[in-house]
Amino acid sequence: MNDEMSRPTILVVDDEEKMISFISSYLTNEGYGVLEASSGYEALEKLRSPQELGTIDLVLLDWMMPGLNGPDTCRKIRGFSQVPVIFLTARAEEVDKLIGLELGADDYITKPFSLREMEARIRVILRRIKPLQQSPSAAVAEPNRREADLIRRGSLTINLPNHSVSLHGQAVAFTPTEFKIVRTLAQSPGRVYSRLDLLEIALGEEYSGYERTIDTHIRNIRKKIESDFSDPEYIVTVHGVGYKFGEAP
Repeated sequence: MNDEMSRPTILVVDDEEKMISFISSYLTNEGYGVLEASSGYEALEKLRSPQELGTIDLVLLDWMMPGLNGPDTCRKIRGFSQVPVIFLTARAEEVDKLIGLELGADDYITKPFSLREMEARIRVILRRIKPLQQSPSAAVAEPNRREADLIRRGSLTINLPNHSVSLHGQAVAFTPTEFKIVRTLAQSPGRVYSRLDLLEIALGEEYSGYERTIDTHIRNIRKKIESDFSDPEYIVTVHGVGYKFGEAP
C-alpha cells in the first residue's frame, strides 16, 4: 500500500469512459486516490511506470475489453506484481468466475453492481493486506521477535509480518487471499478447516455461499508449493470436510 495510509490508490481499468467516470467519481468522494486506464496495455504501463511503482494498492479490472482483455491483463500483472485484483464482469457464469480466480484475481463483482458493494469489497481486501505496512523501523526495534514471526514447515517458511513465503529458500509469490489461507492452515498443522471456515477467514462472512472459490485458491497454492499433486505434502484434502496442513514438521 502506498505511503499515504489514509488514502489508498485504486487503478480503474475499463474501456468504457462512462464506467470509469462513474466508478472514479464515487471512489474519489469516498476518499480514495484514483488512477484510470482505458485498456489492458495502459494498465500495465501504469503498474510498471517508475512514477506509479508501488503506489497502486488495488486494481479494478474489466473482464471484457478489446485488444488485451481482462483475463490476459491479469495474467500479465501476475508475472511481475501481486497487487490485489478485482474483476468487474458481466459474465455471471460460475466457470468464468473460477477462471478469474485461477488467474490470480482476489475477487470479482458481477455487473450491474452497487457502488457501495464494490467499495465494501475493496475495503475487505485492503484490510487483508494492511499488515504489509509494518515499518522497517518497527521490525528492527524488536529483533527478538523475528524467529517467532516465522512459521517453518519442512522446506516451507512463512514470514508473518512481511506476508512472504519461501520454499527451499526461494521466494514464492502469493496473492493476499492465498497467503491468508496458507498461513491459517500452517499455523495449526493437522487441524481440519471446512471450506466455509477458510472462506470466512480469508474473505469475510459476506462471502458466505461462495465456498467453492476456496477450491480454486487451494489449487493455485498447490501449483506453487507442491511437487506432487496426487500426494500433497503441505495442503491435504480431507474428503467431505475440507483441508488441513500436513502434520510433518
